[in-house]
Amino acid sequence: MSTFLYRLGRLAYRRSWPFIAAWILVLAVVGGFSAAFATSPASSFSIPGLPAVETQDRMKELFPSAEDSVSAPSGSIVIRANEGTLRDPEVQHEVQAMLDEVKQTGALKNPDSIVDPATAAAGIEMKMRPQLEAQGMPPEEIAKDLASASPLSEDAKTGTVAVTFDAPTAQDVTTEQRQAVTDVLQNDHHHIQVAYNGNGFKDMAGPGGSSELIGLAVAAIVLLIAFGSLVAAGMPIISALIGVGLGSMGIMLTTAFTDQVTDMTPTLAVMIGLAVGIDYSLFIVARFRTELVRITNSQDLGPQEFSERVRSTDKQTRSHAMGLAAGTAGGSVVFAGLTVIIALAALSIINIPFLTAMALAAAGTVVIAVLVALTFLPALLGLWGKRAFSGRIPGPQVPDPENEKPTMGLRWVRRIRQHPALHLVAGVILLALLAIPAAHMRLAMPTDASEAPGTPARTAHEMVADGFGPGRTAPMIALVEMPDVPAQERPAVTAQAVHDFEAVEGVVNAQVVAMNDDSTAAQVLITPSTDAVDEATSNALQELRNNEAQFHDATGATYGITGATAVFDDMSDRLQDVLIPYIAIVLVLAFIVLMVVFRSIWVPLIAALGFGLSVAATFGVTVALFQEGWLGLISDPQPLISFLPIMLIGLVFGLAMDYQVFLVTRMREGYFHGKTAGNATANGFKHGARVVTSAALIMIAVFAAFIAQDMPFIRTMGFALASAVAIDAFIVRMTIIPATMYLLGDRAWAFPRFLQRIVPKVDIEGEKLAKEVPTT
Repeated sequence: MSTFLYRLGRLAYRRSWPFIAAWILVLAVVGGFSAAFATSPASSFSIPGLPAVETQDRMKELFPSAEDSVSAPSGSIVIRANEGTLRDPEVQHEVQAMLDEVKQTGALKNPDSIVDPATAAAGIEMKMRPQLEAQGMPPEEIAKDLASASPLSEDAKTGTVAVTFDAPTAQDVTTEQRQAVTDVLQNDHHHIQVAYNGNGFKDMAGPGGSSELIGLAVAAIVLLIAFGSLVAAGMPIISALIGVGLGSMGIMLTTAFTDQVTDMTPTLAVMIGLAVGIDYSLFIVARFRTELVRITNSQDLGPQEFSERVRSTDKQTRSHAMGLAAGTAGGSVVFAGLTVIIALAALSIINIPFLTAMALAAAGTVVIAVLVALTFLPALLGLWGKRAFSGRIPGPQVPDPENEKPTMGLRWVRRIRQHPALHLVAGVILLALLAIPAAHMRLAMPTDASEAPGTPARTAHEMVADGFGPGRTAPMIALVEMPDVPAQERPAVTAQAVHDFEAVEGVVNAQVVAMNDDSTAAQVLITPSTDAVDEATSNALQELRNNEAQFHDATGATYGITGATAVFDDMSDRLQDVLIPYIAIVLVLAFIVLMVVFRSIWVPLIAALGFGLSVAATFGVTVALFQEGWLGLISDPQPLISFLPIMLIGLVFGLAMDYQVFLVTRMREGYFHGKTAGNATANGFKHGARVVTSAALIMIAVFAAFIAQDMPFIRTMGFALASAVAIDAFIVRMTIIPATMYLLGDRAWAFPRFLQRIVPKVDIEGEKLAKEVPTT
């Protein structure tokens, strides 16, 4: 592989324009197709095989007109009177005038059915009360049923208006339709406060580019300090932008073929692609500079003197250095990228379509980042030629690893060498302490309650919870089926179901809201006492399902529970159930892949264990700050998004192995070239520490910049990834790993003979280059 990459890098450097033109052409073609055929990403997602989804599908068969609670193009307008009630004439008049404007937008289906909450509540009571009284229902039960069905709160200050957009699904609602309605709702109102939520009102537009710009700005500063050159610092950024641009357009193009690309998918891909794109290019540019220093005997020269020395070299010498960089650091980039791709692609085994789409989209962006680093970057360096390290800027001059003067990395690893056991134990204890809050991790799917405070959806949720009770925001539907029950017994069976549901702790009310034509199935609306993200709601759902067998034995009927609350709860359970198996898969994968690369047992073992510590500590810190609200840094603590841990594990695995490869390969290279185990560890750390530190700081900056986003998942994922990179790079890879290597000594590189015969040899250090490639 090293020989092939050497030739590829050298060719790209010598023949710059064909490679650059090819990438520009690909960008233009993909961008054109994306502009022509891409659609809006989906704002909702589901997981096939979930109990709630199966019940939802069955309900559609028995009740063809029933809406899918997850994908229906519906929404709710929530209105609250500033003073008085919604029954007051002047308030009611303002509400009706606003609703008349909404009807006139032409964006809604059946606009004539829309009436103000006070009028609707009166009509519902007029229809329902005689029916309930005729059934002999007690007055208190009638009052509960009316309250659960009424669009007007008990104090008449808050009301809801259900609307349905004129579109097949929520994803099909156009921006113009949504904007036409929200413009009316956002007008100034004298007597009322208005908010809105629901699938139909969800804006499909992704977050803005401010986070990316912040990350790029910090990356530019780090690169300027690392290279001391404007030109060299700009190379990784340009390469990363090419990769991210192509990846983003490609993801948007896939929306023409699948509905599993959610509005979070492009943002996550950009976040990952930008970070790894800069880092992979950084590794190659840094190695290119190292090879130029070695070939031109530029050790101990300052940045300005080195730049002048490079200008005096011929193209053949520079292309040879580029080939060596591609054959060594490029091999590490290929392997590092492969680990990220494998970790992401492995998420598909969980069989969660939207999660698979997110993972594959991010993996595809990483593939592009690797290809760009191996082909476009050498071509760009070749285009600049002798000026690749020009544009010297004033600033700090840190010792170069190629110079004799000790670097900060060398001083740090020498300190570890003096007391390796102390540094190992201290690092493990610190990570163990950080991991403690992870034991209290709670997972939940995103709801309106997890939206940013002040957004229309969050405000609407809070208004409904205040006016009607928190359970009104988390309704569930029970589908009761009784085809084998005699017709005369079905009313009693339905009543028994309602009675059993209301007897469950955490259920406020249950009432029949629909019967099919032959009365063999009924829909029962269940209103819990708590909202969707409350653990009590999950407990109530579980108890309802646990009671189904006893209900069937007693009545011969069956039931299932569905609705958005049940669907999301089932998603959380599925994701939590696969979390431990996935961690095990990734750890085993880490061990096997690193064993192939390093041909060692101990090195991959400590790398995998270090990864486990990184993940546990990251979970602990994220839970403490974002879920528990420690230190008061997060004003609105929420349970973690259910699929965040799975995605985090996959991504952190790849990033951790990146640092492991770039740091330890230089140690292995020194050991097998005759250095003692201790000296090889120190020398490898000296050469790899600056690049890994720069890469880690860039990734931390890129990920941390996304904390400013309003999307809860992206915000929390940005923090978690930034924390994971900091923990893994500086505590695990740059403290625990060298300490362990010192303690193991020669045993670190021991490899059983039977494994030497069956494990393929992967040359990522470029050992073959010394034999097969000429020196000039």
